[in-house]
Amino acid sequence: LLKESGRVYNKYEHRNTLEGILYRMRTGIQWRDLPSEFGLWNTVYRRFNLWSKKGILQKLFESLASEGDPEWLFLDGSIVKAHQDSSGAAGKQDEAIGKSRGGNSTKIHLAVDSGGLPVYFELSGGQVNDIVHAQSLIINSPQADIVCADKGYDSEAFRAYVEESGADANIPRKRNNKLGNDDMDWCLYRYRHLVENAFLRIKRYRAISTRYDKLARNYSSTVALAFMMMWLPMYC
Repeated sequence: LLKESGRVYNKYEHRNTLEGILYRMRTGIQWRDLPSEFGLWNTVYRRFNLWSKKGILQKLFESLASEGDPEWLFLDGSIVKAHQDSSGAAGKQDEAIGKSRGGNSTKIHLAVDSGGLPVYFELSGGQVNDIVHAQSLIINSPQADIVCADKGYDSEAFRAYVEESGADANIPRKRNNKLGNDDMDWCLYRYRHLVENAFLRIKRYRAISTRYDKLARNYSSTVALAFMMMWLPMYC
């Protein structure tokens, strides 16, 4: 897939490099602690950093996700703890790290299709409300028939936006909302666990369950790689 992308030239050690990146993603170790079987640690890191800078892993994820089944679209966000070493990146950008009572954290905003496979995601600081990225998830995801989300997306403006996009909104209202939930399809709402399952699957990788990367683009590339690992069995 990397070779067919046209962005990575054919070199015999690239497979070993990718294995090293996957190993680091699974174990969460520092790059300099990579076993020598994967080659020089700084070579593996430099190539990962270059691929991340070019957006290669992100583009590969988008290519795989284009084959999704968007009849239903499930939205949710999940917070990951940002390690103390992830802060302090050079530059004025926040690098999608937010500060709150719990310390530094990053939030992954995710949309999955009818089969629970990821189709689009974004990063933000951990303190950002889910509804802030709701419209962006809809814009960048395939056209769906029904958009399903939890009460964190309870907004009449967002429901109206979903309707304008050509989909039905299946989002419960909070208790203090006078409109009630008579229009809810609770049977479909039970399948919302599909998006939660996607978070559980990628958080098995230590480099994702705890963010160690200083740069948002590097962490985003790691998340994209984890989501690609969910998609690859569909192509076997």
